[in-house]
Amino acid sequence: MHRPVARTLPLLAVVAALVSTGAAPPSAAGSPAPPAKVPVAAGYGGAVASVDADASAVGIDVLRSGGNAVDAAVATAAALGVTEPYSAGIGGGGYLVYYDAKSRRVHTVDGRETAPASAGETLFQENGVPIPFTEGQTSGLGVGVPGTPATWTSALDAWGTRPLRQLLKPAEKLARDGFTVDSTFRAQTELNEARFRDFPDTSKLFLPGGALPVVGSTFKNPDLADTYAELARKGTGALYRGPIADEIVRAVRKPPVDPAATRIVRSGDLTTRDLRAYATKRQDPTRVGYRGLDVYGMAPSSSGGTTVGEALNILERTDLSKLSETQYLHRFIEASRISFADRGRWVGDPAAVNVPTRELLSQRFADSRACLIRPDRTLTSPLAPGDPRDPVPCATTGQAAPTTYEGENTTHLTVADRWGNVVSYTLTIESTGGSAITVPGRGFLLNNELTDFSFAPAAPGVPDPNLPGPGKRPRSSMSPTIVLEDGRPVLAVGSPGGATIITTVLQTLIGHLDRGLPLVDAIAAPRASQRNQATTELEPGLWNSPLRASLEALGQGFRQNPEIGAATGVQRLPDGRWLAAAETSRRGGGSAMVVHPHGRP
Repeated sequence: MHRPVARTLPLLAVVAALVSTGAAPPSAAGSPAPPAKVPVAAGYGGAVASVDADASAVGIDVLRSGGNAVDAAVATAAALGVTEPYSAGIGGGGYLVYYDAKSRRVHTVDGRETAPASAGETLFQENGVPIPFTEGQTSGLGVGVPGTPATWTSALDAWGTRPLRQLLKPAEKLARDGFTVDSTFRAQTELNEARFRDFPDTSKLFLPGGALPVVGSTFKNPDLADTYAELARKGTGALYRGPIADEIVRAVRKPPVDPAATRIVRSGDLTTRDLRAYATKRQDPTRVGYRGLDVYGMAPSSSGGTTVGEALNILERTDLSKLSETQYLHRFIEASRISFADRGRWVGDPAAVNVPTRELLSQRFADSRACLIRPDRTLTSPLAPGDPRDPVPCATTGQAAPTTYEGENTTHLTVADRWGNVVSYTLTIESTGGSAITVPGRGFLLNNELTDFSFAPAAPGVPDPNLPGPGKRPRSSMSPTIVLEDGRPVLAVGSPGGATIITTVLQTLIGHLDRGLPLVDAIAAPRASQRNQATTELEPGLWNSPLRASLEALGQGFRQNPEIGAATGVQRLPDGRWLAAAETSRRGGGSAMVVHPHGRP
């Protein structure tokens, strides 16, 4: 078993020439330029990586003032609810993975949204036929009970050191004073313009003066600032009972649509009882061994931990560091195809269906699936699943089903502190812009997370563990991941991107651990995403590469995707420093910051 190549390589020259980051968020006086976006930073005292410089700066400020990784993660997430409102916010949910340095244990919080108690398998059907996805997406029907506020409280109660009221202050200030609009924010607004115009409260907030926000202008959200202030005073329980809860239910049951709109906007059946009944879940993480390391992820209701873990187990028997680039990518694509086939058949909300998590993550099962991979030919999708409860080598006797659609927008943040605690946290409102429904007077969008359920069984006669159900959590692909060596963290990563999250995290891990890429380069590398579909998505860097032809010669088929995922990560360096890494260009580039970039304090 070879040692991970990337652990022994020197850092990129860019690390030696880092720009000092960690600036404070914009002040109330005027509208200063936002902190510069830098995709990689190394230093002492802790690190934060997110897609947004204002949000990363909030987290760094918490670390600098003595807060721990959980404190900083909550503060950063609250700030992302301001600057990334189409990807995350208190109207959504997510998953948090936490490494506790004192106990050397990994913990998780499942803050996934839940369906109303009235939901049944036909939630998204009319007359026995699934409704169009777009009609579920922009509706009250697709809104689940938000889990993000409860996640913050759960994490802080268990591991935090600062009160929520203190951690919400920077985000409240950011919402009140405003942030600088960049090209990504404008483009995402433009993508949603038609939907937003059909909801007067959404249009008033995100299309100020009836127009798209101008790049370089200051975007303010006083309603969200007031909502954060209320949660700071009363606690996040105020979102689940009382006036805010009543207003959420009203917006879902009678969506505030422009009377002149021609869009079909269905009502949902969410009740105040559903909000009062919501609870996060503290549960054990998934764990697999890989190249002498322990890889921890999120257990179901997320499929991230099981699917990344199974794929790593499949790849473990091959020395990826010695393969040609063609064979390396071929193995990665095929392992992704196989693990997605098994995900579709077996993974759902374990409170509602029997999920064989332990068996899915067994090396015995992975070996029975790995033997399907051939170096000279490509498997055909949809590939039939295996049976992890009774693995049969190279079996292809199960019933194949295609992978159902999953929205592609989310956000991810990664934090480490001076004591060695680490947080990997992925949060979302599902589609870009969620349901497009802004809770009137509250400044945040509601999720459309229930559309992550299968609208109908993926294939006739094939059991589907991801059909809607009362109080059920829809299956997710969010894959916040922490990697340990001898009980200590060496790496944490995660990404947005719907079902492409799984392949993004997998490709980042093996790019770094097996192929020897520095973390920022493993994140920046052009991506492929195979999800048990007829063709594999390729970013332009691979689509326009000679590698595409060499892979096509093996039978691989491709379609182009301009951008897959937007990962962030942190790494513990051998000299004790933390390295933070983010995207160099995707979503306009990410923001990596450390507390002390020039040496110990």
